[in-house]
Amino acid sequence: MNEIEKMIESLCPDGVEFRELRDICTPLRKATLKVSELLEDGEYPVINSGRNLYGYYNKYNNEGNALIVAARGEYAGFINYIDTKFWAGGLCYPYRSRDEKMLLTKFVYYILKVNEIDIMEKLVSRGSIPALNKSDLDLFKVPVPPLEIQQKIVKVLDIFTELEATLEAELTARKQQYEYYRNNLLTFDNGDSHPLKKYLEELCSQGVPCKILPEISVNLDRIRKPISSSKRVKGEYPYYGASGIVDFVEHYIFDGDYLLISEDGANLLARSTPIAFSISGKNWVNNHAHIIEFRNDVTRKFVEYYINSIDISKFISGGAQPKLNQENLNKIEIPFPPLEIQQMIVDILDKFDKLVNDLTTGLPAEINARRQQYEYYRNTLLTFKER
Repeated sequence: MNEIEKMIESLCPDGVEFRELRDICTPLRKATLKVSELLEDGEYPVINSGRNLYGYYNKYNNEGNALIVAARGEYAGFINYIDTKFWAGGLCYPYRSRDEKMLLTKFVYYILKVNEIDIMEKLVSRGSIPALNKSDLDLFKVPVPPLEIQQKIVKVLDIFTELEATLEAELTARKQQYEYYRNNLLTFDNGDSHPLKKYLEELCSQGVPCKILPEISVNLDRIRKPISSSKRVKGEYPYYGASGIVDFVEHYIFDGDYLLISEDGANLLARSTPIAFSISGKNWVNNHAHIIEFRNDVTRKFVEYYINSIDISKFISGGAQPKLNQENLNKIEIPFPPLEIQQMIVDILDKFDKLVNDLTTGLPAEINARRQQYEYYRNTLLTFKER
């Protein structure tokens, strides 16, 4: 039994009082701002109906220490908290505790946050525009334990929140560092500034030649084939499309190590996920990804990193449905240093990639572990017996 559980058992052994939101919190001011009134570098954040800031403005209509509930739109029911002066837009419900000596606003925020999914599913009406009526939200019941218990719980949850924010900031910094090194390592016309300058001078003193894919690999597009979802039979083999695994099927048509490069789809331009990715083992590939086989794993991985680092928009055709056909794919010139240098570059980028993308050992794994720990404590600490 932890310290907080002991306090609950000692101070409220029979449970705690639950009170409706309208009785314990005061609605705060809000006012609609036009998009044209928002500023990129305004002094105060504007919170409206989204998950993120709506923008900035040079005036505020509320002090900090407030919880805000999105009222309309895709994220209706989303719960936010802010501790600085801010402008509340017209499509949200801002609140503050009526008496901080009896009930902490931050505690109410955590209570609502742990119930956010229930609020979205049970209180938000799902018409053409999702909406949360304030009259329904005001009836939401909040447990009111003794103030010292609230303070302890808020302190613990704040620590987890700050830790996650720190890890997220570190991950962002490492991703920026990774992109910087990747771009520098894969640019060979940067002379004296290349990180591997010494090796480049030794191994390719005349410069790094460029190759096209048909010169360094074999295209296996002729073998791939799509299977409509209605005809797929579930099995153990991954079925790949333009952005990764789409399904698992009972048969395979490839067995080996390959590089897949997206052939079509909005991601060719958006680049939300890598357009080139390596696969291994038995698998099936449909006609939305080019399948390329290389002589060795080092070159395959080197080309994967290079393709993901460059702008390929000039090779993409089509309007609503962007397409990178095989003819244009084969026009992309790829710097091709000696294998030893390819290996050095791949080794460096593999380490960065593992740090920023690996879900089992890198920063994402650490963030996920802390998030799960936070959710466990949050759910445990914010569950009270009603008196």
